[in-house]
Amino acid sequence: MGSMAPVRVLLLGSGGREHALAAALAADPSVSAVIAAPGNPGIASVAQTRPLDLADTDAAAALAVDCGTDLVVVGPEVPLVAGVADAVRHKGIACFGPGRAAARIEGSKAFAKDVMAAAGVPTGRSVACADRDAAARALDVFGPPYVVKHDGLAAGKGVVVTGDRSAALAHVTGPVVIEEYLAGPEVSLFVVTDGETAVPLLPAQDFKRIGDGDAGPNTGGMGAYAPLPWAPPSLVDDVMAAIVRPTLGELRRRGTPFSGLLYVGLAMTGDGPKVIEFNARFGDPETQVVLALLETPLGGLLHAAATGTLADHPPLRWRPGAAVTVVVASAGYPGPARTGDVITGADRPGIFHAGTARRATDGALVSAGGRVLACTATGPDLAAARAAAYSLVDGVAMDGAQFRTDIARAAAAGI
Repeated sequence: MGSMAPVRVLLLGSGGREHALAAALAADPSVSAVIAAPGNPGIASVAQTRPLDLADTDAAAALAVDCGTDLVVVGPEVPLVAGVADAVRHKGIACFGPGRAAARIEGSKAFAKDVMAAAGVPTGRSVACADRDAAARALDVFGPPYVVKHDGLAAGKGVVVTGDRSAALAHVTGPVVIEEYLAGPEVSLFVVTDGETAVPLLPAQDFKRIGDGDAGPNTGGMGAYAPLPWAPPSLVDDVMAAIVRPTLGELRRRGTPFSGLLYVGLAMTGDGPKVIEFNARFGDPETQVVLALLETPLGGLLHAAATGTLADHPPLRWRPGAAVTVVVASAGYPGPARTGDVITGADRPGIFHAGTARRATDGALVSAGGRVLACTATGPDLAAARAAAYSLVDGVAMDGAQFRTDIARAAAAGI
């Protein structure tokens, strides 16, 4: 933002991604204040917090006005799909996040596949199924391993990948998309865009399953690392040319330009990168590692995207080295998670709060969700960053805590 007047930012959300965003925004000298709604105890250490029902788009827009906000940054997908960015812009306030029509790229898997087909974007074959009978027929056509995705939002847990046909069919509880399985390592690429200009961030990799060795059910993400030492040097340029620009162009052609953060979930197949999914916001926990390495002030970058001036923003600068984050989850996760367990050791730099609360009786920090903390560290290389992240994990005490011990292990070992 250079010589621009200081900017007041309202950040919507309450998870680990938002804690990382809040910390990065608060560190930007051009940001005069960060207000988070509803926030969490960790976010409260770097920002003012306000109560808010994230599903209430009118209340969010009214809060932006009340706070004298210059920029609203939307963390989670639910308010985006509900149209919060439209409501905020209607008040004349800049918003980092797509409007309701463009956010359908995450809100509807069928819509995303339609956009990709029209744009010629490489992705797996798929068919949208309205009911169980149609899904059963599609499963037989595609064969194992079966990929079944709920068509709407599912907080990162609406996908099942299984070789068991009956388990795949049991996942069909409404409209679904049955997809071809894409074999290969997965990559998350975040792209900041104002609808025309698109700026890629560092690629990252996350770990979706609950257990070491990718065992057990899918979660919202149990850890991540960046950069990716094994990725081809041309990966980002190739994805921008073959996937991101055609997708943004197709959304413009439809009259629903996408501005904000386009999350590109990729499979590195034998035929090159293909899209697994698009999201309309920063991913969690990849945000924690990507922002740990971003040297460019975040507020100025997001403000440029929200005001259509990204083409004038200077090139991004990145810190050397690597970053690793390890998620500490509560007992029972990803099923019904136990809450109310007392947490100690979570007030150190690099520990982002995802599902925490203050106990009313004594102010103790307690678990309040499935994913509780994201322990994030940097180092000169992946091995050092990994050791530092696990050192943070070792300092946390919480009954029933679950975490993976193999985050970034293979990449750090060059496997």
